[in-house]
Amino acid sequence: MKTRYSTHPDHAKTFTTEELRKHYLIEELFVPGEIKLVYTMEDRAIVGGITPMGETVSLKGYDEIKADYFLERREVGIFNVGGTGKITVDGETYDMENKDCLYVGLGKRELLFTSESTVSPAKFYLFSAPAHKEYPVQHVAFKDIEGERLGTLENANDRVIRRMIHKEGIQSCQVVMGLTQLNTGSVWNSMPTHTHNRRMEVYLYIDLEENARMFHMMGEPTETRHLVMKNEQAVISPPWSIHCGGATSNYTFIWAMAGENKTYNDMDQVTMDQLR
Repeated sequence: MKTRYSTHPDHAKTFTTEELRKHYLIEELFVPGEIKLVYTMEDRAIVGGITPMGETVSLKGYDEIKADYFLERREVGIFNVGGTGKITVDGETYDMENKDCLYVGLGKRELLFTSESTVSPAKFYLFSAPAHKEYPVQHVAFKDIEGERLGTLENANDRVIRRMIHKEGIQSCQVVMGLTQLNTGSVWNSMPTHTHNRRMEVYLYIDLEENARMFHMMGEPTETRHLVMKNEQAVISPPWSIHCGGATSNYTFIWAMAGENKTYNDMDQVTMDQLR
């Protein structure tokens, strides 16, 4: 588990490209047979990837969080972005197809991850935050969430958003997660953009071809910066930062938030003429 510290917006203005990438970009999440975790001080969230191969992988406690087991004081939302797999939570097993979501609440002790195939292994993406009470384990299949269509092809942002863990869906203490797919011919997400000072956010970009690139925008509205990203990379967005982007093709991204509230539309809109 690696640790990332919070940054002040005044400090971020001085960063070089390499420093921006060091602080905010998570370049490697899915390594065959390994668990990769990043503990960010932004609302003390943990972002991670688990890629089981021939053997079952167990998610346990870590010294960085001083926990005997991972969910001793936490909750976690998990998406499978790879081949078919299974997650076992305290003896109960959940089948996880591509883009399925599983929420596991405070106090569950055993988390086991397996792939059905080593040729096309499951890739479990997780987002965890501190929790104050226990909510039940819940699974939602991607195919069962119809989603809401937003944007237009004329504006290159024709997309479908699916909210999984949220105020009107799977209940949690503070984790909010969902998935947005851009249709063919559309490349822009979250534009016009926004900030939300009461919670941080992480974007994981997936379904990009090998040579495609994502141009993720961040920074204060009047001090924007960008990160060039590849498929299956994630980016940490502090509460004071915008988060939006465009790519060289359409793509999917998983958004995850943690903080003071779970109200999806609690955000400060940024008009186009404010951006610099």
